[in-house]
Amino acid sequence: MKKILLSVVAVMCLVGFTSLSSADEMGKMKGEMKGEKDKMKGEMKGKGDEMKGKGDEMKGKHDEMKGDMKAEKDKMKGEMKGKMGEMGK
Repeated sequence: MKKILLSVVAVMCLVGFTSLSSADEMGKMKGEMKGEKDKMKGEMKGKGDEMKGKGDEMKGKHDEMKGDMKAEKDKMKGEMKGKMGEMGK
C-alpha cells in the first residue's frame, strides 16, 4: 500500500513540475509573439506613413494639373471672346 501511495505521489510531483515548466515556456512564447507583433505593427505604421506621403505627393500633382488646366481654359476662353468680337464687327 505504501509503495502504491509513494508511486502516486511521485507521479503527481512529476505532473506538477511538468505543468510548471510548460507554463514557463508558454510565458516565454507569449513574450516572443508580443515582440513580433510589435515589430510587425511598427513596419505597418512605416508603410502607412510612406503611403500617406505618396498620397500627399499625388495631391500636389493634382492641384498643379488643376491650375494648369484652369490657365488653359482661361486662355481658350479669351481666344473665343476675341473671335466672337471679330465676328460681330
